[in-house]
Amino acid sequence: MAGKLQDRVCLISGSTGIAAATSRLAAQEGARVFFISRTAEDAGALRESIREDGGVCELAVADLTVAAQAEDAVRHCVEVFGRIDALYNVAGISGRRYGDGPLDECTEAGWDTTMTTNVKTMFLLSRAVIRQMLAQPPRENGLRGAILNMASVTAFSPQAQHFATHAYAASKAAVIGLTKAMAAYYAPRKIRVNAIAPGLVRTPMSRRAQSDPDILHFISSKQPLAEDLIEPEAVAKVSVFLLSDDAAMITGETVTVDAGWRVSG
Repeated sequence: MAGKLQDRVCLISGSTGIAAATSRLAAQEGARVFFISRTAEDAGALRESIREDGGVCELAVADLTVAAQAEDAVRHCVEVFGRIDALYNVAGISGRRYGDGPLDECTEAGWDTTMTTNVKTMFLLSRAVIRQMLAQPPRENGLRGAILNMASVTAFSPQAQHFATHAYAASKAAVIGLTKAMAAYYAPRKIRVNAIAPGLVRTPMSRRAQSDPDILHFISSKQPLAEDLIEPEAVAKVSVFLLSDDAAMITGETVTVDAGWRVSG
């Protein structure tokens, strides 16, 4: 039986957490996966893991804040696999260790680093991929491609006590706004664009929360469906759906995967 992404070429930014879980699942669903990471060690380990399981994948090591490196990575993907059917912009940072925090405490470096890493990277990679999608013929379903952007529940459901990182929230709100603008403009050109907004997920980025008893107690009721952090595989399943033909008529949406965050606490 063919997988949800059979013979599709999926480009994913990042090589840990949700990016890694989605890369593995996409490969299991028949995709040829190309992922981009700035960390060669993580990328190499993920490639080895996917190939050991019988998946088809390749990687590029790049700093996606640099336009030339983003464009080179996209070019490499096309050289290896011939086209790009799906892009998942996952790579990003919390920003806290760079100076992000409540606005009166947030440093310029914290703001700039967070916005650059979470928004500019998405802009540069999406621009390069969209140019490729527009140049390639549609698939049998009539569509040229699908793009999924990583937002966050904190973009529209803030939590002041434990997650007061205002540059991060602003960056993820920007992702949602850009997603809608992209979706409206590129729908006639047969490119779908959606966003996904997770709650607190068990990833390397959430290590601070994972080791804080107060946050864990808070999350047990804030995310009642999990009573804990969300596992990255749960987000990966929704991500693969949104990138697949099962979601062929969905664009301009922000799908929240928050285990009840918005409606609890």
